[in-house]
Amino acid sequence: MSKFDELYRLHRLLDGRRTGLSRTDLITLHGFARATLARLIADLRDKLNAPLIHDKERGGYRYDTQDGRFALPGLWFSADELLALVTLKHLLDKLEPGLLEEHLRPLQARIEQLLTSRHLGSGETQRIRLLSMAARRKNPRHFQLVASAVLQRRRLRIVYYNRERDETGTREVSPQRLAHYRDNWYLDAWCHQKKSLRIFAVECIRSVEPLLKDAKLVPEATLDRELASAYGIFAGKPRATAILIFTAARARWVAEEIWHPEQQNRWMEDGRYELRVPYSDDRELTMDVLKYGSDVEVVAPPTLRAAVASALEAAADQYRLGNETVSGFETDT
Repeated sequence: MSKFDELYRLHRLLDGRRTGLSRTDLITLHGFARATLARLIADLRDKLNAPLIHDKERGGYRYDTQDGRFALPGLWFSADELLALVTLKHLLDKLEPGLLEEHLRPLQARIEQLLTSRHLGSGETQRIRLLSMAARRKNPRHFQLVASAVLQRRRLRIVYYNRERDETGTREVSPQRLAHYRDNWYLDAWCHQKKSLRIFAVECIRSVEPLLKDAKLVPEATLDRELASAYGIFAGKPRATAILIFTAARARWVAEEIWHPEQQNRWMEDGRYELRVPYSDDRELTMDVLKYGSDVEVVAPPTLRAAVASALEAAADQYRLGNETVSGFETDT
């Protein structure tokens, strides 16, 4: 139990009591260590200005107020600590209906209790919003089996749907770890058919069969090198570096963003911003570049520049075709 928890526990024992609590009772009945108790009493008095006295006639320590109550001043987390706790609570609340619900309920209750003890109960934490977008639905049962196999290091036989090829096939895999990325879950696993590491979107797993075989273990350093060194979710070692130049207007936002741990960046003399990002597969990077429209130019490599230009031309053609269709469409008004 943290010092903060011990302080609140002592406060709750004292708050509202008309009779005091002796040092002996606090140590023997309530489990405070002698040295810890002395420090907590000093903190209440000196740091929190609590009217804590030792009243022999009333049996020991008490708050010297008319009703024996004292409201502790607000004690706050740092920004990082608050965000971590509230993020974890929201993540547990929003994973999916039924997703590990039975297993996570005690943890949710503990986080709620912890936040409430800091005057940040469920009503107040709703004032901090975590917005998710494009989260895809997944089968809770499949997720549980996958998560269990990851933790127990057991193999799985999965039926997997490949959206890009519109194909469904069976794979035997050795799960390595689960990743939560852009509001969706992915399984890093060794595929025994392909004899290499692969990333599987959990929502594309159509069925799961646990196998009584130990998983092939892949060193963490290898997983990071093979699956986490390039841009985004796509696997593979970086094979190129994208050079992106953002307009001066958009640069003020992009300069604050981390696209990749090993990115390089510089401000240009005319106020534009250059960003260099290592990548392996250009699909996700292309989508992220496209959302900036005319505010970004791909300088290199030529293949990525061509891919983005082709996508922009296709979009423009679609709108030109759309304009012709709309112009010839009659409506009743």
